[in-house]
Amino acid sequence: MSKKDSIIRAATLLFSTKGFENTRMVEISRMTGAAEGTIFYHFKNKEDLFLAILEQFRQDISSEFDRYLEERAFDNGIEMLEGAVSFYLSLAGMMEDRFLLLHRHDAYELARVNAACKEHLEAIYEGFVNIFENAVITGQADGSVVAMPPRKAALIIFSMVDGLVRFNTYELYSAGSLYSELMTACRRMVGNQEMYGEGGDHDE
Repeated sequence: MSKKDSIIRAATLLFSTKGFENTRMVEISRMTGAAEGTIFYHFKNKEDLFLAILEQFRQDISSEFDRYLEERAFDNGIEMLEGAVSFYLSLAGMMEDRFLLLHRHDAYELARVNAACKEHLEAIYEGFVNIFENAVITGQADGSVVAMPPRKAALIIFSMVDGLVRFNTYELYSAGSLYSELMTACRRMVGNQEMYGEGGDHDE
């Protein structure tokens, strides 16, 4: 791992647990063993470091979802949607520190005064919603998803899934314990009932 990557990793951990405002550069220096001068060589200031974390997070999310979709074949759009929901939950577990960082208020406070931060956050969320929207559009084309505005459907589903991730992130409720109910709710909301029955579940 390069020194720059180790700085980003340490900063992610500290920002996610202590918050952006409460993290000092000297703490990142101590954690990585890099002199503060080395940190400022790679990043102009703490805000620049925070933006680098968001940019890397966006890239990693995109590559992970692309890899996931390339490795799996779905019979229809509703299965693709269910797969996206499942993988999002899995991704939140694999990238726990970065999701905690994303769910902290600090990022949105910074976005109010930093246009680049706002753009990064919007790009991250747009990327998430696009994944669900593409599945909805695919399902409408093959008949597994009912006719409804794809973007609105994707936003509602994403809000449900991300809300559950937030519960899990803050250790308020286990996402796993509601997994089946979440999938059923998604199918009932957008699934073609003629294909999946009155309850929205797959026919056996």
